[in-house]
Order: sequence, then structure tokens, then C-alpha cells
Amino acid sequence: MLTCGHKRTHFGAPMCSHLQARRGSWIKYVKWYRGSGLELELVCVSCAQERERGLPVEATFVCEECFEYATTEVGDLVGTRGKPGMRLRPEPFNTALRETALPKEVGSIVDIAPVLQESRSVWLLLADDGQLVRLDADKWDWVRLAHSSVPPEPDHKPRGGHLLRRRLYASNEGEFAGIVNDYGRYGQVIDLRTGKVTIALDGGEYYPETVPFSFAFADVQGRVVAIHRTAWNRLDISDPLSGDLITKRDPTSYRSGETQPEHYLDYFHGALYVSPMGTQILDDGWVWHPFGIPKAWSLDRWLADNVWESEDGPTINNLCACSYYWNRPATWLNEKRVAIGGLGDDGIEIIAGARIFDVTSADSGDGGLGSSLCRAGEVTTFPGPAGTFFSDGTSLFSSDESGLSRWDPKDGARTGNIQNFNPTHHHRGSGELVQLVDGVLVRLNLTEGRGD
Repeated sequence: MLTCGHKRTHFGAPMCSHLQARRGSWIKYVKWYRGSGLELELVCVSCAQERERGLPVEATFVCEECFEYATTEVGDLVGTRGKPGMRLRPEPFNTALRETALPKEVGSIVDIAPVLQESRSVWLLLADDGQLVRLDADKWDWVRLAHSSVPPEPDHKPRGGHLLRRRLYASNEGEFAGIVNDYGRYGQVIDLRTGKVTIALDGGEYYPETVPFSFAFADVQGRVVAIHRTAWNRLDISDPLSGDLITKRDPTSYRSGETQPEHYLDYFHGALYVSPMGTQILDDGWVWHPFGIPKAWSLDRWLADNVWESEDGPTINNLCACSYYWNRPATWLNEKRVAIGGLGDDGIEIIAGARIFDVTSADSGDGGLGSSLCRAGEVTTFPGPAGTFFSDGTSLFSSDESGLSRWDPKDGARTGNIQNFNPTHHHRGSGELVQLVDGVLVRLNLTEGRGD
């Protein structure tokens, strides 16, 4: 016999007696993490306050019918309390940091981007005045290459605390640069060999302040391409050398009274992440309720076979759906698996953690909202990682205000930690994580001391 009085199998998480007994009016409750993995209980706010004062509060199981009634008919989820339990397994970890001062002649640096084809620590730098500089941090050689002139967008109105900021991208071999206004509308692509602007980027005026500017370089089928937003719900591929549009297709927008296009996409494109080998792309966008729904699809098929692949192609896999939550941490672990940050189905209940998805597999789900929108198979989930995500193909790294942490994506154990080091960029060619601090590159080599 369950505490709800029914002779049935227990369902869901244990809950306090006040949440179980409530009928006919709303009661606010929280998810209380018990400190053991992701185990949690549902307790009303008054019970949560008692626990915080050190008083005992009992939570017990109920049947599925009573659980659904409590959480959907009378329960009002308002947040989380307590803490999940992280698995710790310290392993050898190189913690030696190297500092490289940037050339003072360049002035203040706004952003950096790795030149990935180089096995050395070679970077592209964007100065506050628009200068683009190539720096070999190992040899401390540097050269001015070009000058950018992206419009500043003075009328920009921040949303959700996201301020307009310039963001720098470099093609893998460093021959092209992309400079965009994150949470803004404009950008440009520059051929660094000539200094010429080859593409004037315009992501459209419809809610650009909700997402970073959708942009990425990729090497696909032996050619370098620029992937960029041309409207809130449209991505295109262009040739960064000539500026020619590669993904020519019919319009994807319409006005009131017009017929909706066949391939219309109701999706706000967000930050883009290209897989290490350039075969897949991840898009951290959102749809109206709003729900954040990161999705992935095949770059090879988009470029070679189906110009509509980014709209409704067969390789599209939605990873998950979360109400009022996007702009989340994300990184590719390999060509099939991706890690995204944030555990929970609603922005008010998000806790730090990682979810690992296989974008080549499908999960039928249970028919709920999340499963009806999502197809990618979830491999594992674990608490702890927060901030910015990176991967060297073996480990997951997270960088937040507490420092850098290394995680085993197979079992979720934290295997290493460096306090007060908060890298923002990963150079896969040199195997480095890098933080820019007061005109100095603080560098960590991930390959040193690994013993392989």
C-alpha cells in the first residue's frame, strides 16, 4: 500500500505529504536533490524551508495517477533546492599553465580564434579597432592581415542580459575570418590574403537579440564554406572566396495572406557547432512557446544532395526540448556524439550537468512533449559540468567561474580540476585550452602528461 492509499506500483519521485494531499488549489513545490547522483524528491516550499533549517521532512512514493495529479493539476514547480551528487575519480592531469603576452602594438583584443590546421598554437586576433592579426604563440611571431568594419548597431536593445559583442571565427587553415555581432544582426567574411570583404552578413531584424549570430566555417567535401543565418529561420551556405550563395532555393518566408512555403521552418537559428571532421552541424536554436530545441543534421547531405536539409531533411535529429532555455553549453565529442549542458525540462529547474546524445540514433520516447519533438538517442546524463564545454575526443571539459573541470563522458566522473583557470577557446591542432586575461594568453596543453 502506497501512502496515497492505492495498491499500485510507485511512480516518479517521492513527494511530501502536503503535495500529495492538495486538492483544488495550487501549491508551490521544488525539486530537492538529495546529494546522491540525480536522486530527488518533490517537496512544497514550506517543507523545503524546514529542511533548510535542518528539520526532518518525509517524502514518500505515490502511484502514477496521484503523481500526475500532484505535478500537473495542483503542483506549481518553482525551482530546485539541495544539490545533486557528483562522482569524483581523480586521475593524472597536467595543470601547468603557460602565459604568452600579446603584442601591445595591436591594442586591446576583443576576441581570438584558433587556426586549427596548425599543430602549433597559431591564433587569429581581433583588436578593438577592427585589426585582424595572426599570432604564432609558440614562436611569438605576429603580422597584421586585414581590418574589419562590422556595423556597431547602436540601437541594439539587450534581451535576457545578453549584450551585443563582436565574435571572431577563423577557417581551419586561417585564410578567411568571420566577424559577427553576437545577439545582433550584422557581420562580414574577409579573405585574409587580400583583406577584401567577400560576404556582408545580415541575419535579419526579427529577434536577433535572443541568440548568438549563427555562423561557422567548415571544410566539407574538400572545400571551405561559410554557414550563416540570412533570416531568423533560414541558414545558408556561401563560398567565402567569391561570396556566391551555394544553397540557392526558394524563399522560406511569407506575409499575411500569402501561402506558406512548402519548406517553411518555424525555428530561430542559434549558435552553430561543426563536428571535428566537418560531417555534422549542431544548431542551438528555439521555437515559439518558447522552447529551446538543439538539433543536428548532416553537412555532407546538405551540401551535396538536399538544399532543404536544414529545414526538413531526413538527417535532422532534435536532441531535446526545454521550456525557456537555450544558449546552452555544447560541444562535439566525436562525429556521432554531442554533449549539451543543463539538466531539466524547464528553465526554472535547470541544474548544472551534461547530456550526451548520439545524433545518428533515434529514441522513440514515451509520447510526451519532449519525445514528440526529439529523436536523438540520449546516451547518458550526469550532474556537474557548467559554463563552456570543450572536448579532445576523449574527455569532456567544462569551464565556469570555479575553474576548469575534466569529465569522463562514459560514467560522468570528474577526473580533474584546475581552479581559477577559465578557458574560453580550444585549439584542436595544438591540443590547448586558452583564456585571454589582460592581454595575455593563458594556455593549457591537454596532451602533456597524458602518457599516451
